[in-house]
Amino acid sequence: MKFWSRVGILAATVLGLAIAVWTIGDVGLKDIVQTAQRMGPGGFLAICAWSLVTSWLLGGAWHAAAPGEPEPPVLLFAWARLVRDAVSNLLPFSELGGIYIGVRTLTRAGVAPPRVYASFVVDLTTEMASQLVYTLFSLLAMAPLLMGAGAAGLRPAIIGGTAVMVACIFLFMRMQKVVLALAVRIAAKFLPETTVIGEVQAELTRIYAQRGRVIAAFLFNLAAWTASGVSAWFVLELMGSDIALWKVLSLEGVIFALRSMAFVIPGAIGVQEAAYVLVAPLFGLAPEAALALSLAKRARDLVIGALALLVWQINESRGLMAGR
Repeated sequence: MKFWSRVGILAATVLGLAIAVWTIGDVGLKDIVQTAQRMGPGGFLAICAWSLVTSWLLGGAWHAAAPGEPEPPVLLFAWARLVRDAVSNLLPFSELGGIYIGVRTLTRAGVAPPRVYASFVVDLTTEMASQLVYTLFSLLAMAPLLMGAGAAGLRPAIIGGTAVMVACIFLFMRMQKVVLALAVRIAAKFLPETTVIGEVQAELTRIYAQRGRVIAAFLFNLAAWTASGVSAWFVLELMGSDIALWKVLSLEGVIFALRSMAFVIPGAIGVQEAAYVLVAPLFGLAPEAALALSLAKRARDLVIGALALLVWQINESRGLMAGR
């Protein structure tokens, strides 16, 4: 990568992080900190540790989608996924930036670019498929609640949002080659490797031929969605809310679907909170408790994301100084 391109990326990341912190502060940084304090130091650290386990599962999914020799360590993919999610949660225009930095982390570590790009597409496809399964489970579990009179106002939004998500997933699956070509062309603007799109498509075909690895990637992603839902239940338990695990898993499935529609907003700030306040009462969870859950997740994402980006920037700066 050219020297000034790296400088520009680092400067943009610093500026983006500053904007994200200002945005979070504008919507209630004090409330986020107070919510973290409600869980106690031990509880908050436990939630952060559980989140790292989830990142390991997501890294395992990406690793499973990248078969071949030499076999990179799972922790490398987990780190790439952690940084990718940190950008997605904190920086403006988050999803695209997160994808770029995640891919950049792997290629910089020596993983062949065709393998990285193709495995990313497979990982993203299996992640979306697992989200679909998780969301459909959520809707099935909450079907009796959706049919009640109290859900009349929310029913169109929940069903409509899920329908849009399903349509986007199937559209992505049908247009993988188009998406892959676009991703490689964008990456070519920043990365020095002259990767031929044909090589990446051949790698994609090779990966899909190994069904066991694709299924493993799907199962890892499904486990990560479930682990994230369990984490939300644990947060509520720490804050004194007594609610059944299946209800929290169902609630999280709906929130995930609604949140995914707000990908241009850093961390879906505002959208996530509104969704919790509106949907949580269907499961018998008070709006105040739901808002506290959302803020607790913000606190966790802010701490882990900021630390991950700091470490990433240190590594990039070292590479910049070394002329890599």
